[in-house]
Amino acid sequence: MSNKMIGILLIIVGVALALWGYDIYDSAGSQVARALSGETPMKAWAGMIVGAISVVLGIYKVK
Repeated sequence: MSNKMIGILLIIVGVALALWGYDIYDSAGSQVARALSGETPMKAWAGMIVGAISVVLGIYKVK
């Protein structure tokens, strides 16, 4: 696989992970938990952070 293909794949996976993390963050159960305890689920943070890192690495590989 070329670096461009890997970069494009990283961007696609990163966007999907970031959206998945935001979906968990914005879910009704998560909103209730944040209202009661003030904590955000770790899965939400992990998805958004790993997704953002993947997108950045993907952009770096595509260039």
